[in-house]
Amino acid sequence: MTQHDQHPAHDGVSAEAVLEISSVAGASISTLGGLLGSETLSASDEIIARIDEIQFDLGEGPCWDAMRIGRPVLEPDLRHRTDATWPAFMRAVTNDKVAALFAIPLNVGPLRIGAIDMYDVRVRSLDEGELGRAVALAADVSRTVLRQAIEESGLEETPAAVRPMSRRRIHQATGFVIAQLDVSAADAELLIQARAFAEGRTMLEIADEILTRRRRFTVRGGEIEDER
Repeated sequence: MTQHDQHPAHDGVSAEAVLEISSVAGASISTLGGLLGSETLSASDEIIARIDEIQFDLGEGPCWDAMRIGRPVLEPDLRHRTDATWPAFMRAVTNDKVAALFAIPLNVGPLRIGAIDMYDVRVRSLDEGELGRAVALAADVSRTVLRQAIEESGLEETPAAVRPMSRRRIHQATGFVIAQLDVSAADAELLIQARAFAEGRTMLEIADEILTRRRRFTVRGGEIEDER
């Protein structure tokens, strides 16, 4: 870890892992929005931590855009960008030594929970290998962060999660989600679990909606939607 210590790693979620797969100057991992709140879980240095805080405060910037569209937002030359979508953010980072800024969304199916932010002090792009590794790491980090939040919420200890009949219904619903989205069994169950967490309900209630076709997951325009 560098000198920045205000945002240490959370249970294996570390910005240092980002630096190991890319040659960028710094990185952070943050949650965003209403589901998990806006918080930097890990930051490699003071610069990226400040960039996170600015985005949290202003509600605009690359991490918000990446989470909104569910795809990476890549700015190889931040100072000379022509898009005026982040006016307040651009003014706030005028004096920071940031030339390139990249945001990789943290997604679990239809749930968008945060972003990995990466910066460099020189104008540069992420090469194909770096981007691919960052996207793969973001997928792993997303699942880890969401599972930790669910475990801390106590959702896994609810009666619906432990009764044999409930588990059978949840497994059946998991099969439906696998068929709808072509995802792994583990990710399908995590989606059901995350939906229950987000709505303050039990996994069994979500599973019953899926089994009775009152809720289904679909893919539209390359993005996963939760239809009810």
